[in-house]
Amino acid sequence: MNDILKKRRAGILLHITSLPGSGSQGDLGQEAYHFVKFLHDSGVSVWQVLPLGMTHADGSPYQCLSAHAGNPALINLDWLVTQGWLQRSDKCDECPGHHEKSCLITKAYFGFLECAEQQDKEGFTQFCQEKAFWLDDFALFLALRIEFNQQCWNQWPEHFKERDEKAIKEARRRLKTQIECIQFEQYVFFRQWLELKAYANQHGVSLFGDIPIFVSYDSADVWTHRDVFKLDKTGEMLVVAGVPPDYFSETGQRWGNPHYNWTYLKKTGFHWWVKRMKTQIELFDIIRIDHFRGLEAAWEIPANEDTAINGIWVKAPGKALLNALKAEYGSIPLVAEDLGIITPEVEALRDEFDLPGMKILQFAFGDDPGNPYLPDNYEKNCVVYTGTHDNDTTLGWLQGISDDQKNYIYNYLGNPTLSLHCALIHAALASVANLAVIPMQDILELGSEHRMNTPGTTQGNWKWRFQWDQLSDKRAVRFAYLVGLFNRK
Repeated sequence: MNDILKKRRAGILLHITSLPGSGSQGDLGQEAYHFVKFLHDSGVSVWQVLPLGMTHADGSPYQCLSAHAGNPALINLDWLVTQGWLQRSDKCDECPGHHEKSCLITKAYFGFLECAEQQDKEGFTQFCQEKAFWLDDFALFLALRIEFNQQCWNQWPEHFKERDEKAIKEARRRLKTQIECIQFEQYVFFRQWLELKAYANQHGVSLFGDIPIFVSYDSADVWTHRDVFKLDKTGEMLVVAGVPPDYFSETGQRWGNPHYNWTYLKKTGFHWWVKRMKTQIELFDIIRIDHFRGLEAAWEIPANEDTAINGIWVKAPGKALLNALKAEYGSIPLVAEDLGIITPEVEALRDEFDLPGMKILQFAFGDDPGNPYLPDNYEKNCVVYTGTHDNDTTLGWLQGISDDQKNYIYNYLGNPTLSLHCALIHAALASVANLAVIPMQDILELGSEHRMNTPGTTQGNWKWRFQWDQLSDKRAVRFAYLVGLFNRK
């Protein structure tokens, strides 16, 4: 495993959309650079974000239109103005929200064609060539999806649904300009992200990304690579992904993603997965595999079931896949999201590849001294969190537990004089875990109304943003002090 995860470090979890700013959500503009400076000044060397893909209407970064494409909603328009491809006075009164941004990026494309430097035009051409293995099909997919009023590809006219060669060729010709605009969006996204990444790395900050194990059915990947997934002859899903009943939900979680056809993937040397990882390695210094246990066995739910209760565990060739990735890319700094129902087989797979797992303090304090989330049970090779994007904020969680539970935590932590909320951050940073990651909400001491996501729900998620005035000098100085105190600089 890459040595980047062997060092004692501190990180902060904050998605790009949660950054401050004047738009409807955070983006890759100056606030992102300001945040990197805050991390650097605090001695924090890891910035963890959620997946960067182009979301559906619900805004979930775990259900995206492509396993490769970046989300154009994260593009900063001021950057386009600085390049001279967009005028500051340009606007689109007819298009609200993200649609306005997309319209302005399209205007920027025509400005790019008109006045971009030759070096930039050559860079765009090179980008399209290098990313052609996914970009060509994605751009066509998105152009057709717009043409068909954002319908899922399985609702398109038959010749497009089935990717009839003649129809596809005609669509590429007819939608040429729109396809080029979509390619330009991706070019801009990657340029902006990689500039931010370079700035972060120069300031000693590693970018920690997240790769959802499954992809959305309504995606360019499934439309283009049906053989990779368990679909019937008409392209409909036979089974869908999820997890059985657990801590988060009594009926489990029915995610609705298609399952992989591992037999086909093995025959092709896991080519699709290898290419998928290529993009993630370009974008991030560290990569978390969300729902890692699905690489050992995944919960398959019949597609006609409304809940996740009636599913079965189906084995997956995780060892062969990880070996294929290792053979292609060498040592990749991967983190295994090993939460939930974890078996000895999952632990063995994680440990064979020396991958750090995750420890969540909100899961630690019951009545079992062997609880793997208790700090005294940690090994160095793990990542500890007070909570994740799927948990309540630590303050919100503490407000919802019993006095007996709070007393247990106080006693375990040595009856600190600190508030319990601060004591838990202290415990994470003090632990032996090589990497300790604290959600920004916990640093700001925010309650439940500021949580990022409530699993099993589709409303009100992914919208939280912070403001700099929430970060008092006292909080910032205190956190930086703890990072140094526990040798995480």
